[in-house]
Amino acid sequence: MNIPLTGFAPVERWEKQSKHLPNKFKEWIPEEFWPQSIYPECKTVIVIGLPVPPPIIDTAPSIYYHELYKTVNNLLDIRAYELANFITEKRFPSISLPRDGYGDIEVLLKKPLAFFSHKHAAYLAGLGSFGLSNVLLTPEYGPRVRFNSIFTSAPLEPSPLNSNDLCTRCLECFKKCPANSIPPENLKNEFFPYIIDKKSCALRSKSLRKEYRSPCGICIKVCPVGKDRIDFKRDIKTGIAEDKYKKARNHIQSYGTKLKKSP
Repeated sequence: MNIPLTGFAPVERWEKQSKHLPNKFKEWIPEEFWPQSIYPECKTVIVIGLPVPPPIIDTAPSIYYHELYKTVNNLLDIRAYELANFITEKRFPSISLPRDGYGDIEVLLKKPLAFFSHKHAAYLAGLGSFGLSNVLLTPEYGPRVRFNSIFTSAPLEPSPLNSNDLCTRCLECFKKCPANSIPPENLKNEFFPYIIDKKSCALRSKSLRKEYRSPCGICIKVCPVGKDRIDFKRDIKTGIAEDKYKKARNHIQSYGTKLKKSP
């Protein structure tokens, strides 16, 4: 099905046990957000991930990234639905989840949570580790990947947890965030996932939606983590594209939105 990232997490990993989870977690996922609370028959969470190519995310915020984001989201919904149906036909009832679990940015401004976290599921499925900006970093694509999940009653073999801390602490996401959503305390915090100002991040997204150039994507495009940067020959030291790509970036940002040019 051309899904490059797939991981398997038994539901027991949502229960905070020292044998499964590192001691750096200051707070863990409340029980009502566990997969077995949402779908009691669930034995395994299958997490799938689709990447966002660096040359496209480099134009963010832009109509280019805006349209690709919608495409990847739609594909995730379709793939998750098809996989759930396939496994159900094998006599292991399964259900797919939406890649997002909220109706609109206005909802997130009042309650900045979805009913299930694909990011935490991806971590528990061994696909990566948390970064300074509270995103999940993968060895293959850094944070430039979107996730979705399938709840299945099949007791599948679990993927090993990723014990590597992929974040380089380069601070590029902290320096470049236009909404100042990453608090300075994160630079000294030993616990993760790191805290971010979800309201300021959501307000930024709200303003960009009105201009048809959401999501923001800055913290994702400046991150140097990921083999994809090597494949696309992008600057892997800072995560920022070389100057020779600036002309193309300015051209794309100048069209298709309500702004002549993005800042």
